[in-house]
Amino acid sequence: MKKLLSLLALLFTTASTQAQDWPNLKKYEASNQEIIASSKYPKAVFMGNSITEGWWQQRPEFFEKHGFAGRGIGGQTTPQMLIRFTPDVINLKPEVVVILAGTNDIAGNTGPSSVKMITDNLAAMAQLAKANGIKVVLSSILPVKEYPWSKDADAVGMIAQVNTWMKRYAAEQGFVYLDYFAAMADEEQGLKKEYSGDGVHPDLKGYAVMEPLVLKAVEDALKQGKKDPKKTKSSRTKSL
Repeated sequence: MKKLLSLLALLFTTASTQAQDWPNLKKYEASNQEIIASSKYPKAVFMGNSITEGWWQQRPEFFEKHGFAGRGIGGQTTPQMLIRFTPDVINLKPEVVVILAGTNDIAGNTGPSSVKMITDNLAAMAQLAKANGIKVVLSSILPVKEYPWSKDADAVGMIAQVNTWMKRYAAEQGFVYLDYFAAMADEEQGLKKEYSGDGVHPDLKGYAVMEPLVLKAVEDALKQGKKDPKKTKSSRTKSL
């Protein structure tokens, strides 16, 4: 009985701890502190979900070569990313943030989400970056015909709506819109089979398509709206 009670107490504590860290702030905490302590800040931080996490895990040399830091967490939605945006992006003082998010919202990973809920969160992250002197790259959601774990979701329709909003919003705000969708979609608006094993997550061939596109987007962001160096440095040290 004592062993059973101990086991139940352990399970309860573990579950409570996980529930309290809904956005998974602990995942990159140690790595973030190392960067801050060394003052070796990345050129760009990639904020995202499993697509971003899988990218830096499978292609660490790409990130290291270009001074990029990956801050993707599998399964995450935009409200979770918004909560961890300050510790995982702003505090790392990058010159650019590359945001790739929204597909898990559409799949309903943390409950039903409307297009407006998704775009509100994307806008909030972008404005947080802008307020701290960080250039913004808004990445289109990758094409998906059907989510294997959420077959009833309107993947094609909602992705199209979010991407259309994102392209327009980026133009209005002076951000860079990175269009992965056009380069990776098949005739049914799904992810090309040669780029993915499950129709959602890119494989190495998929990332090979994405890499030159993101490099150009980061460089375009750096060229946009050159500011006075002293003013830019001051604004990037602000904390929200």
